[in-house]
Parts: sequence; structure tokens; C-alpha cells
Amino acid sequence: MYAAGDSLRHMRINEYIAPSILKAHIALNVASVESSVKFYAKLFGIEPLKVRPGYAKFDVQNPPLNLSLNEGLTGGSGALSHLGLQVATTKDVQAIRNHWESSGLGPRDEMQTNCCFALQDKAWVRDPDGNEWEVFAVLADIEQSNNSCCQGQALQADQEQLSAGLVQIGIEAPYR
Repeated sequence: MYAAGDSLRHMRINEYIAPSILKAHIALNVASVESSVKFYAKLFGIEPLKVRPGYAKFDVQNPPLNLSLNEGLTGGSGALSHLGLQVATTKDVQAIRNHWESSGLGPRDEMQTNCCFALQDKAWVRDPDGNEWEVFAVLADIEQSNNSCCQGQALQADQEQLSAGLVQIGIEAPYR
């Protein structure tokens, strides 16, 4: 399973040596963070690691999962916001990002970004159905955040286009 010289910290996928994934990440759009926190606390038997206005994060150990809840970001796209892979370092983000690029997935970078009440380095790709996947490393916790990062590129573009159209007819969009 491992080639000579591979560390146990890496796994082999074909000829690409992927950095270890710390845990899967699922971001859900929710109508109420408060109600959702109560549900997921009971579901996983743990309290959230972080709760902020309109945001909560569960750090589930078994199964390894980073679950974030984003209030009011539905935009008609359903409950799933995006999917992700949390890694330990920026070097790991870059390794996976480079693999995605060499595989023709066309990643986009978001380095040193303020997202989900944390400073992060990340890269994104979109699957054939439009689902966004990120690989990210958390560099530091922060107290203030703009959760627009959690909306994904497609929803942000839709909102910007809608906002531009509303401004043209004299209506100020509430999320600008």
C-alpha cells in the first residue's frame, strides 16, 4: 500500500501522494443556527466548538468531521453549502491544489482569507453538478468574519448579479 520512503502521514492515490486529510468538512445552510445547534449537539453528543452570530462549528471526533452551520445563506440552493477537506498546513493545501490543477480540475485559490471566523488558506474546485469542494488549513481563529465566503462562488456571483440589477432599478439589495 505504501511505497518505500512514504511516511505514514501520506496515502498513495495512483501515483499522487496526498497529504493526510484531518477530517471531512460539510457546511450546511440553515434557517436557524440556534435550532440546528440543539439538534446537532444531541445528534453527535457534543457541544459546538464555536458559536457566533449566524454561525456554529462542530468539531466531531468520531467520525472525524468539521461541520459548520451558516444561517440564512440558502439563496434557493438547498441545505448544502459546500464540501471540504481540512488539512494541517498551507503546504498540504498547495499539494492538493497542485494535484487538482494537474488533473485538469481548474482550482481557484483563496489564501489568507477571513472565513468562518478563522484565517484560512484554501483552494476550490467545482464538480460536474456544481457542488463546490474546498481544501483548507485553518491558520488562526478570529472574532469577526464575513460569512459570504461560505456561500460558494456560484451563489456569490448570483447575488452580485441580482444586486447589480436591483441597484439599476433603484432598489438597494439587503445583502450588499
